[in-house]
Amino acid sequence: MAPAVTTSLTEASNGHETEVASIKRLAGSAALSSVPSEYTYTKNPNEQGDANDPEHSIPTIDFALLTSGSPDQRAKVIEELGRACEEWGFFQVNNHGVPESLMKSMIDACHRFFDLPEEEKKEFQTKNLLDPIRCGTSANVAIEKVRLWRDFLKVIAHPEFNSLYKPAGYSEVSLEFSKRTREVATEILKGISESLGLEADYIAKAMNWDRGLQILAANYYPACPQPDKAIGIPPHTDHGLVTLLIQNEMGGLEVKHKDQWVLVNAAPGAFIVNIGDQMQILTNDKYKSIWHRAVVNNKATRISIAVPHGPSLDTPALPIPELLEREGQAPKYIGMTYEKFMELQASPAAYVKPCLDHLRI
Repeated sequence: MAPAVTTSLTEASNGHETEVASIKRLAGSAALSSVPSEYTYTKNPNEQGDANDPEHSIPTIDFALLTSGSPDQRAKVIEELGRACEEWGFFQVNNHGVPESLMKSMIDACHRFFDLPEEEKKEFQTKNLLDPIRCGTSANVAIEKVRLWRDFLKVIAHPEFNSLYKPAGYSEVSLEFSKRTREVATEILKGISESLGLEADYIAKAMNWDRGLQILAANYYPACPQPDKAIGIPPHTDHGLVTLLIQNEMGGLEVKHKDQWVLVNAAPGAFIVNIGDQMQILTNDKYKSIWHRAVVNNKATRISIAVPHGPSLDTPALPIPELLEREGQAPKYIGMTYEKFMELQASPAAYVKPCLDHLRI
């Protein structure tokens, strides 16, 4: 086992501060040849991901047809979008108009942030969930059982845009990327509304989308000497309405589909999109927030940027009355503001049972 490598990253645990290594620094140690015990994660050998089975490939949505196709083409894509939300909860979006060069620049900018000396990242290390800029390692060392093989950077880009002043160029790239990504998310949300038989702007209005939360969440997963014994992010669901994700050339996202873990193979330049918990509440379980995880590899660093989009922090999601009436259903969830829901997801209670189960009637 490698000698202990520590940085200034700390988490409170039982009233004490615990030093935790940045995974970038730990993985870069010449002495590291195996996964330290505190990072050892056991996966079920029968649940390995498979990206080669065509029956287990996430659906593809043609964004150009959604936004500028003929009425017949648009209707067909909205039907496909609804089916993807209902059967998968994950899909990839192509022809979305966001330049691949911008996506690559965003990944490069985040890579340069993670490459900064540890001392220079100190000022952004914070434990407050909704601080505008937050970086760290693992997830919540105070309550998690196994440390995660990843470092992260989370920056709130909406309703108020925040950014880093270093590395050089990050601010300009992140402003353009967050704007363009939000435009795509807005159109996807309209399509989802229509797939449910609602007006295009129904969900946006109900969730106060104009004040909605958007986070740029970059994840850094360095090569791991024993990838089968570590985890980037364990199985989880996303807290928002929809999440858009991009990644460098290294894959690692796995999705739970029909009780099997499926390794996602995204087309170059595509957004990977998934439904979040707030959408599952709104649709009363019609569209499900699917469990997914990030696995690691022993070849090269993987960088992903997940961009969750949610309601405004003070807005509670509740099952949509029109859908309940049409389906003859009773609501399955009580209301909780988005801010409280995010706090719940980051709390020990979420380790006991999934967040949605805390709200289930």
